Amino acid sequence: MRLSKGNVEDITFNGTGCAISVASSSLMTDKVKGTSVSDSLDLFDKIHRLLTDENDYQTEGLDKLAALSGVRQYPTRVKCASLAWHALKTALTGSETNTSTE
Repeated sequence: MRLSKGNVEDITFNGTGCAISVASSSLMTDKVKGTSVSDSLDLFDKIHRLLTDENDYQTEGLDKLAALSGVRQYPTRVKCASLAWHALKTALTGSETNTSTE
């Protein structure tokens, strides 16, 4: 990830995993590239709620990311869909703790 003047100038994903994990990572990089750090963190919060909150089905503004809403029906797969997002949050906040999907 390359940041410039408070914006995510460039971001890539290079890894392996299940289809849900790879798809979520790819969609994430496409969506946050060119956005501000603040907007990217807001998007993390929205995706986290989408994946974990039974009462939050708001997909407005998510475009292709809205497809991830179906993962909520498979609790064991939520971690697959959220792993890259947690890594993004850790990187953007400069946290020195280990990334966790808990």
